[in-house]
Amino acid sequence: MAEAAGRRREVMVVLPGLMLAMVLALLDNMIVGTAMPRIVRELGDLTHFSWVVTAYVLGTTVSTPIWGKIGDLYGRKNIFIISIVIFMIGSALCGMAGSSLFGGAEGGMMELIVFRAIQGLGAGGLMVNVMAIIGDLVPPRERGQYQGIMAAIMSLAMIAGPLVGGFITDHLDWRWAFYVNLPIGAVALVLIVARLHLPKHHNRVRIDWLGAILLSLGITALVLITTWGGTEYTWGSWQILTLAAVAVVTLALFVLAERRAAEPVMPLQLFANRNFTLISLIGFLLGFAMFGAINFLPLFQQLVQGASATNSGLLLLPMMGASMVVSLFVGRAITTTGKYKVYPVIGGVGMIVGMWLLSTMDVTTPAWVTGVYIAVLGLGMGFLMQTTLLIAQNSVEQRDLGVASSTSTFFRSIGGSFGISLFGAIFNNQFLSELTGRFGPQVAGKLAKGGSQIDAATLARMPAQQRTGLLESLAVSISGVFWWAIAFAVAVPVLAAFIKEIPLRGAGPAEPADSKTPTPAAG
Repeated sequence: MAEAAGRRREVMVVLPGLMLAMVLALLDNMIVGTAMPRIVRELGDLTHFSWVVTAYVLGTTVSTPIWGKIGDLYGRKNIFIISIVIFMIGSALCGMAGSSLFGGAEGGMMELIVFRAIQGLGAGGLMVNVMAIIGDLVPPRERGQYQGIMAAIMSLAMIAGPLVGGFITDHLDWRWAFYVNLPIGAVALVLIVARLHLPKHHNRVRIDWLGAILLSLGITALVLITTWGGTEYTWGSWQILTLAAVAVVTLALFVLAERRAAEPVMPLQLFANRNFTLISLIGFLLGFAMFGAINFLPLFQQLVQGASATNSGLLLLPMMGASMVVSLFVGRAITTTGKYKVYPVIGGVGMIVGMWLLSTMDVTTPAWVTGVYIAVLGLGMGFLMQTTLLIAQNSVEQRDLGVASSTSTFFRSIGGSFGISLFGAIFNNQFLSELTGRFGPQVAGKLAKGGSQIDAATLARMPAQQRTGLLESLAVSISGVFWWAIAFAVAVPVLAAFIKEIPLRGAGPAEPADSKTPTPAAG
């Protein structure tokens, strides 16, 4: 008990710094998303503005597995500090894009895209290192309660992001959407440098550069396919087919390279462990169904239900609040009992029910009913988000903790990218079909083409009949996205049912003092 109490004090001393670093990664995209209309107005180049998001996603996704592996090899503290510094440098450069320092607004959008990629490279190391450092400091049996705290902070950050972004957009220069990261990052750096103490690594093993390059090329091709497919280019275009060929070839070569590497970026033997493989698939489906579909909630709330951009962030409060409460409960329950298998099953069922409820929405659905529906979805998220990471970490040896954390994050991110792309295509096709049925192909084409530019002011200027038809088409199309998400969500509890409950490493209240640390089963 004295050892556990000492460990708890050690973790609580460094936890504020870890949480601030996590907040950096979570807040950024939401704040920037709110500020994007102002950025586009000042920098121009509307045709490339989507690359501001794509560049960040690419940088984050490509670097995530690499950050996890080099942390395992060379020690996590210094690697974590480097990732924070890169993120802060990228943030500062983003804030200066298009300024007189770089020659003015001309070319400012391209500068911002490049700087966002740099920022994304740093962001890839933030979440992964936070999760892995908690794993270094706390044995799995006690880890649930701290991951519950992390889930609560994540929920608060996701709520605060749109609110902070709205305030910056309304009252400050858009550059503060990036500059706000600097003081937060500086405080996190000071706390990490002063308070985080981890064992130093003196590992002379060379980094698997070939594997890192091949994985980066494959991931880049996949992200570009999901970003461009059905929007910039048709799915059967030579550009998309070429990217698909690049992805297949480079990922096949990556598998061959990993089999021969002394310290592979993503050790393939991890997937021989049944739990690790199942939880990676669940993470992919979780990202695919949840993030892909939730992306459309603000659109429904702002256009169909008439909420402002800032208030739509508040309307997500039921989902985040429910997720936060459940995550704290689940974390405490896992620490007390050492049992975890049931939670991803319950979470998967909750996610299915939440998606089904959201698929029933139409133009008459009041905001409070939507709040109840997304609270149900939040309950499912609360059972899943941190539990999946805990199972992934408990399925591997301590030396692979970083790569297990990064692989879990990687599959969730890739799932989200695929989900956003597929559901975006489903929404666009359904939206055009609904508009065509109401107004005919010519008017429908014009309305669908300008759909991304529609706001409350534009709707107010429309004739009543056209406005009603447009809102009904939006509601049906967004509800259809959630209906399709159910098809992928149903696989989550099914896969979770096959998870083998391996005893959590580390002494807990229910374990005898002389119990030995079990070796994770291979399947």
